[in-house]
Amino acid sequence: MPLHETSLHLCVQMKTIYLFSGLGADERVFKYLKFPGHHIVHIKWITALRNEPLAAYAKRLLEQVSTEHPILIGLSFGGIMAIEVSKLIPTEKVIIIASVKNRNELPFYYRLAGWVSLHKLVPAGLLKYPNRISSWFFGAGSTEEKLMLAAILKDTDPVFLKWAIDKIVNWDNRIIYDNLVHIHGSADKVLPLKFVTADITINNGNHLMTLNKAEDLNRVIAELLR
Repeated sequence: MPLHETSLHLCVQMKTIYLFSGLGADERVFKYLKFPGHHIVHIKWITALRNEPLAAYAKRLLEQVSTEHPILIGLSFGGIMAIEVSKLIPTEKVIIIASVKNRNELPFYYRLAGWVSLHKLVPAGLLKYPNRISSWFFGAGSTEEKLMLAAILKDTDPVFLKWAIDKIVNWDNRIIYDNLVHIHGSADKVLPLKFVTADITINNGNHLMTLNKAEDLNRVIAELLR
């Protein structure tokens, strides 16, 4: 087989992984994760329409998915969106990291905030400024992590942020597929482990463990994709 045909054949055989970053984040949060032998596509967040339901938003995100039976990997809010997208198409595997699978795994105080619409009283702009509390909350310990968290918060569209927070605290998913794997960190303060039922637990992993626990995650994900 000629060299160019061999390369084309390998490209065709390569499976595609679609990565959904966290709320307001982008592909920077996955920069230390490795997926050898796979083609990677980073799902881009798009502007949410006014009062757009999560299912409708997922359907529009689906326009970025061009392969059959894809592998979806989502971090935090990206895990929720990966689950919503998986309701629309057949998938090979869905892996969520530092996320939740259903409403019952959301901490009760988030659900309470959604029930009384408390989250709507917090100015979105206030959430965009990093401080010691936000660094502690997200698990940003090193200078690099604090700088990245600050950049992510700064780059986040406040309108999208308010829309997404509303969808998270009011999420009512009841469908869990057998091909879903939940990876969670034991030190996650945003979504504490005690509220979720994780398939795999990363010791001392926090909400930014794609950055500071990348080696552990790479080993786990490599085994799941094998």
